Amino acid sequence: MKVTVIGTGYVGLVTGACLAELGNDVVCFDINPEKITQLKAGISPIFEDGLESIIKKNLSANRLHFSTQVAESIHHGEIIFIAVGTPTTESGAADLTQVQASAKNIGQWINGYKVVVNKSTVPVGTAEMVKEIIQGEIDSSQNTQTQGVGFSVISNPEFLKEGCAVDDFMRPDRIILGVDDADYSDKAKEMMNRLYAPFNRHHERTLVMNVRSAEFTKYASNAMLATRISFMNELANLAEKIQVDIESVRKGMGADPRIGYSFLYAGVGYGGSCFPKDIKALQNTANTHGLSLEILKSVELVNDHQKLIMTQKIMRRFGANLTGKTIALWGLAFKPNTDDIREAPSLRIIKKLLELGAHLRVYDPIALNATKNALSTEMKIDAQTIEKIEFINHQYDVLINADALLIVTEWKEFKSPDFNLIRQNLKSPVIFDGRNLFEPTSIEERNFEYYGVGRLNDRAHEIYASQRQSTAL
Repeated sequence: MKVTVIGTGYVGLVTGACLAELGNDVVCFDINPEKITQLKAGISPIFEDGLESIIKKNLSANRLHFSTQVAESIHHGEIIFIAVGTPTTESGAADLTQVQASAKNIGQWINGYKVVVNKSTVPVGTAEMVKEIIQGEIDSSQNTQTQGVGFSVISNPEFLKEGCAVDDFMRPDRIILGVDDADYSDKAKEMMNRLYAPFNRHHERTLVMNVRSAEFTKYASNAMLATRISFMNELANLAEKIQVDIESVRKGMGADPRIGYSFLYAGVGYGGSCFPKDIKALQNTANTHGLSLEILKSVELVNDHQKLIMTQKIMRRFGANLTGKTIALWGLAFKPNTDDIREAPSLRIIKKLLELGAHLRVYDPIALNATKNALSTEMKIDAQTIEKIEFINHQYDVLINADALLIVTEWKEFKSPDFNLIRQNLKSPVIFDGRNLFEPTSIEERNFEYYGVGRLNDRAHEIYASQRQSTAL
């Protein structure tokens, strides 16, 4: 099938490349000429496992094309995916500017029946807006090719996890199609079923519902996952106070099939491009309808607090003034297997430690450059302050002469490290584990001081006991 994808971010690029891998003839359109030049050369602008090899393979096979030419891109696809960004506005709403521009382009250059697919994460009602924009452009067009042309607008939300997006696309848990009863609806469903037929050979994965329900399903799914994370983080903070091991609790909870194990890991909170903005957008939708989503308010508050939970532990150990102290960080990306630093806990942690006077040495397998940019642009940290950070290209070199190691992202290479080398390089054998990668007893047997999130270990409880005693006095 002939497919056009508007937008070459995470969702658009993965969608286009994977559909080409399945044999479709795909054009990916973007207004950024530098990005398109890079993609034409087979170079992915984002780090996603397996993506670049698929791009190169399908470029060579002439199934995948990249273009900045809007007319030819719209003309090409019988199915057109809108996969552009929907960032958060100051009010918390999703910014639909790029979606609206895409719809306008489609309406101006449509040359035959098209199925227009909203792949971007958008608020309920966006498909109706897109349909109105396209129809308005057709009605006002002087181009005889566009007049009287039919089209359908459907919702097909993405459920891709950064770091394993290619695998998620090629092996989906479910495919949501939002199709309303209207002209051409049967034709639209038939075309989408043909496109996604390779995923349904083993068993049917497609769920068909109305458009508004499909749009809402995406937000509801991310809200539930974010809620599970914040819930476990809140329990972990209580667990420390009452001498409970949150890892044991997690296993006990997860064994219940009604609960399961996914997204129950305590840590330093969630980040990335999806959860933070989707939680805000869903709350904004509720507010516009006179409702307040109290649970999601709490989810945000807990997550905001949790991003600094490890800096609080560092302050308990070394004092509130960290001048003269050097902290080594392992991991900067918001999750492993991506270079995405958006809303990453590491940014808040770095900013707070700098404010406390610490010198920082940081390492991440692929997110060093992205972090440098985000600290100045997103976190508004001045260049002189950023100079207090050393960006190191080796995970053990970052430890040299540091007073402690803080683990922020759970990259695989951090899970079974050389503890002898860690001890050798650190000035003091102190580990703050923001992702609970290690067992406290095992680490303390190696004569390390170990501080996790909600973990049951003697050293941490000695500190809490001394704090309670000081408070009592």
